[in-house]
Amino acid sequence: MSSVLQTIVEKKHYRFEDSVPSWQEAVRLSAQSLVDDGSVEPDYYRQIVSCIEKYGPYVVFEHYVAMPHSQENASGVHKTGIGFMCVKEPVSFGTDEDGEEKVAKLFFTIAACNPDEHLNNIQQLMDIFCNEALLDALMEAQTPEDILTAESEHPSDGEC
Repeated sequence: MSSVLQTIVEKKHYRFEDSVPSWQEAVRLSAQSLVDDGSVEPDYYRQIVSCIEKYGPYVVFEHYVAMPHSQENASGVHKTGIGFMCVKEPVSFGTDEDGEEKVAKLFFTIAACNPDEHLNNIQQLMDIFCNEALLDALMEAQTPEDILTAESEHPSDGEC
């Protein structure tokens, strides 16, 4: 069975940027590979932006990681998938309710056709999010080969 990162590379669901002008544009660009192969409609990202505007930067985690997503069963999703984007310059999502600035360099944008697939996406990504050495290596990635090399050099132990 392919890993999440192998599947991202196989499906060409990746993107590399030096910088982006706003978190809204980062969300749009991070979903673009899913748009390109018909997994989601072009305006799917707008649902994600609306959720972030409503609920705050809940998609941003520790270690410069963001997981943009909308609700499970979001409209405009045709196939379950995960898009990856690495941005060299940190992208600010503003501050959370505790006043902590939320910034991201790694984006794992998820789209799911049903609640089970949505939960499965999140569970698969948690192994990556718990592996700081892998996250550090992914932040240096500039090619799909770099993604696979990072994974092979920093395998997950399956524990958070």
